[in-house]
Amino acid sequence: MSSEAPESTSRRRQKPESPPPEVPKPPKQITSHPWLVLLIFISFAVTIYTVYSNFPQVAEDERPFLKYPRNLEDAKNLGRVLSKYKENNYDVVLGAICVIYCFLQSFAIPGSIFLTILSGYLFPFHVALLLVCSCSALGAAVCFQISNLLGKALILRLIPERVSTWQEELSKHRDNFLHYMIFLRVTPILPNWFINIVSPVLDVPLSPFFWGTFLGVAPPSFLYIQAGSTLEQLTHTSVAWSWSSVGLLTVAAGASLAPILWKKWRGGGGALKIE
Repeated sequence: MSSEAPESTSRRRQKPESPPPEVPKPPKQITSHPWLVLLIFISFAVTIYTVYSNFPQVAEDERPFLKYPRNLEDAKNLGRVLSKYKENNYDVVLGAICVIYCFLQSFAIPGSIFLTILSGYLFPFHVALLLVCSCSALGAAVCFQISNLLGKALILRLIPERVSTWQEELSKHRDNFLHYMIFLRVTPILPNWFINIVSPVLDVPLSPFFWGTFLGVAPPSFLYIQAGSTLEQLTHTSVAWSWSSVGLLTVAAGASLAPILWKKWRGGGGALKIE
């Protein structure tokens, strides 16, 4: 009796070791709302059809050029047609570019770079930049919600390793969501579609996500809009990149991280530590 008492007491005093952190496992039942996603798609389809129906009568030989640009030559042909009708139908042309741009961003369809270049060709610089930043942010927010509606657990099940990697990096900057989102949009570290889909999985608030996208896409869009002003002379989209453009993006990326680094410096007693 007395020999067993110390042993039982020591067992009670032993603290169990805490298990190592694990990647969150998706629940067995995935909550998704495909009908809401379908409703979003139908809304876009109706809006695109409405814009197309209100477009002015186009000459027969110009109709083949009214299509989604898949390359630079398509963008040039479409730009020539739209510039011809823009003067008398400015709102319709502007609305068409906005709707298509938001649609591409919302459903992670590649090709928005050509619409960015086309915007620089058709509109004044400040209008084109505001258009691209606004449509990028709105489209990304819709993509954010679509990812949320289709179920976070499904995303974790499909790409758990990539989610885990970004979650680890993002956890270092939870107090700086806006600045970190700007940095991710300025730099090509992660593709935009991945950021849009994974952000709701990591519980990133929609407000810093939206404004971080709005501000973060401005520097790279600046380059393509500037290139679009000389669309007729462009031979490849890579001409928008040069040492000066790389320098611009580097400065923008550094500026977005400056508040984070300042907090690290203040919190570290004067020693700057970059993790």
